[in-house]
Amino acid sequence: MIWKVAMYFSSLVFFLGGAIFFFFLGLKSLFLGKVLVVEWEIFSLNSCLIEMTLVFDWMSLMFLSFVVLISSMILYYSGEYMKDEKDKHRFMYLVIFFVVSMGLMIISPNMISILLGWDGLGLVSYLLVIYYQNEKSMNAGMITVLSNRIGDVGILMSIGMMFLLGGWNFFFYQEAMAGGSPEMLILKGFVVMAAMTKSAQIPFSAWLPAAMAAPTPVSALVHSSTLVTAGVYLLIRFSVALEGSGVQSFLLIVSCLTMFMAGLGANFEYDLKKIIALSTLSQLGVMMSILALGFFDLAFFHLLTHALFKALLFMCAGVVIHNSSGYQDIRSMGSLVLCMPLTSVCMNLASLALCGFPFLAGFYSKDLILEVAFSSSLNIISFALFFLSTGLTVSYSFRLFYYSMTSLFSLGALTCISDKAEVMTGPMVVLSLGAVSSGAMMSWLIFPDPYLICLGGFLKGLVPFLVVMGSVFGYVVNVVMVGEGMKVYCGLKLTEFWGSMWFMPVLSTKGISESSLEVGSYLQKFGDKGWLEKFGAQGFYFLFLNYSSYLSVFQESNVKLILKSFMFWLVILSLFYF
Repeated sequence: MIWKVAMYFSSLVFFLGGAIFFFFLGLKSLFLGKVLVVEWEIFSLNSCLIEMTLVFDWMSLMFLSFVVLISSMILYYSGEYMKDEKDKHRFMYLVIFFVVSMGLMIISPNMISILLGWDGLGLVSYLLVIYYQNEKSMNAGMITVLSNRIGDVGILMSIGMMFLLGGWNFFFYQEAMAGGSPEMLILKGFVVMAAMTKSAQIPFSAWLPAAMAAPTPVSALVHSSTLVTAGVYLLIRFSVALEGSGVQSFLLIVSCLTMFMAGLGANFEYDLKKIIALSTLSQLGVMMSILALGFFDLAFFHLLTHALFKALLFMCAGVVIHNSSGYQDIRSMGSLVLCMPLTSVCMNLASLALCGFPFLAGFYSKDLILEVAFSSSLNIISFALFFLSTGLTVSYSFRLFYYSMTSLFSLGALTCISDKAEVMTGPMVVLSLGAVSSGAMMSWLIFPDPYLICLGGFLKGLVPFLVVMGSVFGYVVNVVMVGEGMKVYCGLKLTEFWGSMWFMPVLSTKGISESSLEVGSYLQKFGDKGWLEKFGAQGFYFLFLNYSSYLSVFQESNVKLILKSFMFWLVILSLFYF
């Protein structure tokens, strides 16, 4: 109970108050058009100033308010979810440090101060992923931290290359970076690589489902508004520099492939948390793709709305897992709507918002993104990937609803599941309000001049057609061709390929390390334990040991040896004398 009270005061008073404060500051900055920049010089190096800079504009304040709001709800939610854990206080401090790192990254326009928050996110995410100390968590933690280190290298290389510009405040050098010189193209390539690793775009997508080894409250925080959105937010800040460059075209095709791959994989996954994680990956592809088309404001809009309903979806999944004695296989659930009506309502609300159901939060951002994308100069491949990915989103959402809510009850007879944990259901109700109203509210605030999109009848009706066809596809896949029948129909190898993220986890782990480990084993066998052992340290050891044994004989006071030596020298001298 003490833990619950502590969570209540720390989250609802401090964090929730901070969220309201930052939100109203963001509104003031948005309507007045003012930006507050705080800057102080640390030292100067070769005419390049090492500065600490913080920028408070409407975008950073608005995003910070959403991060703090979701963090407060998750900390309060953790009071019940983590109450039986031995190290729950350490967990709370790690989550708070995680939020502080994200906040530092949000308000930093300086590459060095961004690196502090960027590395803080990577370090704390590793500590949270390995919170449950077992082999699976350790493997997931290693692939998470090593994938993110690639992005850290990109940030470090971009810091080095920004010496050419005379400073690290990229806000002041966006026009210079927009040039087509080879140096600036390489600089933007490093920034895009860093963002791709943090936001898990192909080929760095394997770590995001693996990070589900962390506790569910961490998953709700990481996959809604913090770690995975850091890359998207960084590219939003660099949007002026990226505009019109070849990097945008590369980012568009990669993000569309990521969106399609994640949506397809979610339709073959049975782990509840991994389905939602692949859903996050699909939405990150949506944000990256519209960002690559040049509409950074739409990417930011979807970033905010997605944060609310994705955190809600993970919280609902956490309640189901918590009440189901830790089961995460959706085939082990069923008829939850009878036992957990409030959780079922919130979960379906979040799923409908994710699908873009009319007048929910996802509808205002996702429908606008699709219509803008369809009216842009997309090539046929990107258009087809957008088309298919949207239908797959509805398909895996229908699949999740079918298995967990409507099928037969598959848990044990003695299982007692209910909505009685008010500490967990309270934050879910708050985020449900956000999942319903945030889309309309934020569209009025961010876009005072609404987008006017004129599409033909075919393209205008394409989005609702995709929703209907996605639900039909989900019904056919999950009701008509269930289990082994689907594998036989689609082909076992093809199903395995689709359901394993195109073998990306294998390629990211065993595919990279297997050849180097084989070479290392060969060198150890024939080198360290073979010829190097023979002619190296052991060889020299036995050589010196043998010679020292001969020398030790001469050092002994042996009369016979002395007489033999004397006679030998007499013979030598006599030969020379005569």
